[in-house]
Amino acid sequence: MTVSAEGTSVVVEVGDRPIRDVNREIRSLLDPGRTITVRHPGAHHNIGVALLAPGRVVLEGSAGYYCGGMNDGATIEIRGSAGWGVAEGMLSGTVIVDGNAGSSAAASIRGGEVVVRGDCAARAGVSMKGGLLLIAGNAGYMTGFMAQKGVIVICGNAGEALADSMYEGVVFVGGEIAALGNDAVIEAPTADDELKLADAFTRHGIARPARLRKIVAGRELWNFEHSELETWRHAL
Repeated sequence: MTVSAEGTSVVVEVGDRPIRDVNREIRSLLDPGRTITVRHPGAHHNIGVALLAPGRVVLEGSAGYYCGGMNDGATIEIRGSAGWGVAEGMLSGTVIVDGNAGSSAAASIRGGEVVVRGDCAARAGVSMKGGLLLIAGNAGYMTGFMAQKGVIVICGNAGEALADSMYEGVVFVGGEIAALGNDAVIEAPTADDELKLADAFTRHGIARPARLRKIVAGRELWNFEHSELETWRHAL
């Protein structure tokens, strides 16, 4: 580790060190006015998990599974791609992936923002409970599956079973949709939607697609009714 004279920039080397030790060091250095540069991450798993204070962490390379998981306040920038479960269970803060993200990006997040400048694999935003997932590229199948709350924006194309069995989550898609999931319906974005989307695009430097379709729950699966048994059988 090296610290600049001003104390605003530090470097953490990963290499062959145990990731638990790396994470302890990152947590000890977190400060709102400091940037922590993580060098040679080597696509290791679990880098930067459970960061519970404000601060900026920059990974100079790709990360493995669950990078930024359980984040609560930090800003994490991955200058590469990320494996499964990036930012899983995040409460607040920001996680930015310059490349692509593996399956289940932003799974179960309750707040904060996850930005993927490339593509996301399957089940992005699964079981989201709040927050924003902004995907500049395409998203794989079952994006938004069982999302309880939160917003997912896909600037490119979406795979099959989009927003399947979703509750109060909202998905916007700029490209083509392979197939909607069970109980997912399309409606027109509102003026308030447009304002919030414009703000997100501007803050993260992502071009707004020429059109955006809004997908919400049709609410047919919100409550079980025996008279709708066939609908439920199809959903399962």
